[in-house]
Amino acid sequence: MINKLKFPKTLPFAGVAFLMALSILGGQNSFAQSAINVASAVLDDADVSNNDYKDSTKTKRAKKFDLSPIPVIAVNPTTGVLGGLLLGVNFKMGDPALQTRTSAFLAGVYYTSNNQLFTSLRGSTFTEENKLFMLTDIRFNLNSQPTYGLGSNITLASQTIVGDDGEVSDDPYNKVPKQEMMAFNNFRFYQTVQKRLKKTNFYYGLGYHLDVAWAIDDKQLDLDAAPPVITFHHDYQTRNNISTEKYTLSGVSLNATLDSRDNVINPYEGQYAFLNFRMLPEFLGSTSSASQLWLEYRKYVNLDKNRPRNLLAFWTYGWFQTSGATPYLFLPAVGWDMFARSGRPYTQGRFRGEDVVYGEAEWRFPLQKTKNKWGAVLFVNSTTASNRTENIGLFNYLQFGYGGGLRFMLNEKNRANLGLDYGFGAHGAQGIFLNLNEYF
Repeated sequence: MINKLKFPKTLPFAGVAFLMALSILGGQNSFAQSAINVASAVLDDADVSNNDYKDSTKTKRAKKFDLSPIPVIAVNPTTGVLGGLLLGVNFKMGDPALQTRTSAFLAGVYYTSNNQLFTSLRGSTFTEENKLFMLTDIRFNLNSQPTYGLGSNITLASQTIVGDDGEVSDDPYNKVPKQEMMAFNNFRFYQTVQKRLKKTNFYYGLGYHLDVAWAIDDKQLDLDAAPPVITFHHDYQTRNNISTEKYTLSGVSLNATLDSRDNVINPYEGQYAFLNFRMLPEFLGSTSSASQLWLEYRKYVNLDKNRPRNLLAFWTYGWFQTSGATPYLFLPAVGWDMFARSGRPYTQGRFRGEDVVYGEAEWRFPLQKTKNKWGAVLFVNSTTASNRTENIGLFNYLQFGYGGGLRFMLNEKNRANLGLDYGFGAHGAQGIFLNLNEYF
């Protein structure tokens, strides 16, 4: 039986209004980060820790299906004002007494003052006894964004016209002009299926990945001007003999996951590793054959055995084009991880290249001597991206972000956090970031 629609117990209407108001102040936060961070509240009633489901037979029988609608509003330079609705769905497959982990999906629909439409369905599914683990990422967007230059050289990566000295501002309160945006439609369908290795925390399996971009309108491009006005998108696409109006990536992947975290949304200990290798040949529908490798690792180190909330958290990923030519919009880019968590304080896609490496460290600690209600974080991150045409390699340029924030524990059992951060970065980037649960 499906339970009636409800807001999570730890996020009443007043709390939602508080999040919405503060999100408006956070001009630099990307729409994806605002939506997903607010959406994390749907996990509050979920059985999300490895330890929780060990005691499932001793507690009240868990609900098998929950729906949680959450309104979302945010502002940033590339979307203007964004508003919409996010629906969280939590469910358990099979008998909850068999230690099956909770599956969770987020479905969102958002519209912006720049006439952009964003829709998505993302989530993870565990079958009975966690025998299979599946990741789903489906998106349909009517989008627009500046076409920054490739690489993490801040000067080149702040321009939208080849050979032009003009720069797109990273000031969160300085809206990007519409004439500097490239409009496009895009559709994504990613699905992976991984099998658990006996009773371990290791999973392995296959996946299918489809990205399509069409109706591309490069507003700054003017080939009839003297001299011609060339955007980085047009320059990259023509050099690689790929259409500038529409393109597709389609292929299969090999996947492996190791997850020993004691809690998914707010770990105190453990580690997480994920490998995804995508093969995207033309015979499976790709406009241009390519392959990509994603490597990710997270580690949580406790600093005080008597205060588990006092810890260091580390996160890094590498996203590499390993062969062929990937169309511009599907190149590795910061903020394009599945839940758009990387890159505080930069907007999504701010640094893009044939290869991207991202790293972040965060100190999480309590503010009370014996209680866990109030806490704080200090974070620093770094992004590097390559530009092979300009001979800019990985680690030639590093762009940093840093900041801190407060945490309020909403639910001590599931460790659900309400967070308010302020971050700073290069080229004037800064902003307020609202999040429920930790970033990684």
